[in-house]
Amino acid sequence: QVQLAESGGGWVQAGGSLRLSCAASGRTSSTYVMGWFRQAPGKEREFVAYISWSGREIYYADSVKGRFTISTTNSKTTVYLQMNSLRPEDTAVYYCAAGPVISRQSDDYGRWGQGTQVTVSS
Repeated sequence: QVQLAESGGGWVQAGGSLRLSCAASGRTSSTYVMGWFRQAPGKEREFVAYISWSGREIYYADSVKGRFTISTTNSKTTVYLQMNSLRPEDTAVYYCAAGPVISRQSDDYGRWGQGTQVTVSS
């Protein structure tokens, strides 16, 4: 059973940067992708980025492309989301997730962290 725990959220002024971390157990036989999602109050959870276990497949939502970078340690025990040039519309709870298939759909991810709050002021 994979357990995930996010950290690194906080308050930042527009244009600033934050790095989110997701501590995870080692890869299981059914874990092939790690993803980041976010959800603002009253809004649907939306896809942010994913990275395959091999690291060869990476994808970003258009809204964060060029500003955010997803990466992992060699041991695969931590997944990072480096967020640069932050905007007020990036304000949300950010969730780390693990899934058995490469996907941008939240329903395809079976394990979730508790989330970490990111607030960007204007």
